[in-house]
Amino acid sequence: MQSTASAADLIAFEEEMAELFAAGEIRSPLHLAGGNENHLIEIFRDIRPNDWVLGSWRSHFHSILKGVPRDEVRRAILNGRSIALCFPEYRVLCSAIVGGIAPIAIGIAWAIKKEWESADHVNGDIDRVYVFLGDMTVECGVVHEAMKYAEGHKLPVTWIVEDNGLSVKTDT
Repeated sequence: MQSTASAADLIAFEEEMAELFAAGEIRSPLHLAGGNENHLIEIFRDIRPNDWVLGSWRSHFHSILKGVPRDEVRRAILNGRSIALCFPEYRVLCSAIVGGIAPIAIGIAWAIKKEWESADHVNGDIDRVYVFLGDMTVECGVVHEAMKYAEGHKLPVTWIVEDNGLSVKTDT
């Protein structure tokens, strides 16, 4: 089930995580997002329950918008998994390795395509893989290769580049 979280809900969640981090309750790296809430809500209107959402370090919003309960995301962050949130039961996977999620997306997309073709879904919509990447992650060779491979093999992958103008804290 997709989330009905509003931009205000997402912002409040990140503010809560920032407060917990400042209070020392989160002892692992924490990459907060912000400023793109409305855009993400719009994108997630097209993402269906059987679609996969893959991301990297700033995936709190993606997890919540895909339907992972807020308390479950919060618990994962408190357990040190902020930069690699994985909720396979909701079809959400993330990697803390820069660009590492791209080849994983290719594998999932291949499996989806093969299963769809073998079931002979002439009129059905194929499930998709939505990959959210930072603007500097897209500069990695593995990401370029994965994008080219997905295009060449007509895999059901949608690449979404989130450009926040930063590479960690350096202006891009």
